[in-house]
Amino acid sequence: MRLDLLAALSGVFVAVQSRANGELAFRLQNSLEAACISFGSGLIVVLAITYFHEGIKNGLRRTRNAVKAGAIPRWRLFGGALGGTVIAIQTHIVPLIGVAIYSVSVISGQTAISLLVDRLGLTGGGKRHISSRRVTAAVLTVLAVVISVWDRLDAKSLSITAVVLGIISGGIIGLQRALNGQVNEHSGQSFATTLLNFVTGTILLLLLFVGGLVSHHSHLSAPMLNPWWMYLGGVTGVIYIAFASTVVQHLGVLTFTLFSVGGQLFGALLFDIFLPSKGVHVGAYLVTGIFMTYIGVLTNSERLVSRRRSS
Repeated sequence: MRLDLLAALSGVFVAVQSRANGELAFRLQNSLEAACISFGSGLIVVLAITYFHEGIKNGLRRTRNAVKAGAIPRWRLFGGALGGTVIAIQTHIVPLIGVAIYSVSVISGQTAISLLVDRLGLTGGGKRHISSRRVTAAVLTVLAVVISVWDRLDAKSLSITAVVLGIISGGIIGLQRALNGQVNEHSGQSFATTLLNFVTGTILLLLLFVGGLVSHHSHLSAPMLNPWWMYLGGVTGVIYIAFASTVVQHLGVLTFTLFSVGGQLFGALLFDIFLPSKGVHVGAYLVTGIFMTYIGVLTNSERLVSRRRSS
């Protein structure tokens, strides 16, 4: 298979994860339980891969040595807690706003937070100046969110709070990637960092879920009564990571990002057309918002181009 199509397919898997997790949360009527199932199943898959992959074990050893030497502050190993927070938000809001609006909101949050992340130098390599082109990209993606929901602003079925939470979750993803990038510099193995993410994220979600049960703010549902495809969230997340870590080495960050985001947006649109959540519909405003989001990603690619040329 061509690598560019593989990159696009990896983006579709992100849309699959959102739809599966959202539907599971809706069926269980419990977003925290759905998030635990998603993250927990992903952890099992990554642990199985680690058992047979010596490179991942070596990456974990290098990370441990870097922590002991003080090269990595211990708190940076908890990027997975941010990932767990994102999945908790995802499972809660996708049933309310659909996969497409969720995807647009998340990408908007990622684009906006990238300005702050680079300005503070959180990804390593020092602080970076914010160009007018990247500010334009952030504005475009935020406007895309507004346009996507424009025809539903007065609709009772649209939760503005859910849309805002989608943008916030995108910002959290940006911060998580910054932390993971710092850990990857020492581990030299993306799946080692992924394992740390799944471990810390699963622990956080389990603590929140148990706390909800004890305080009677949550309940335990019977998960096995639902269709099998709703349990693919964790597995598709691992597949995306596997594709990304492989394809990026050959295509570079810029090309992979453009194709994967395109695949994510296209897949999200297809889900909302052919397998929509209750109350979700696709109109001209949403399609326009998706198109604007991709234009914003293309505009923001200036940063990726400069990084690729300098490497």
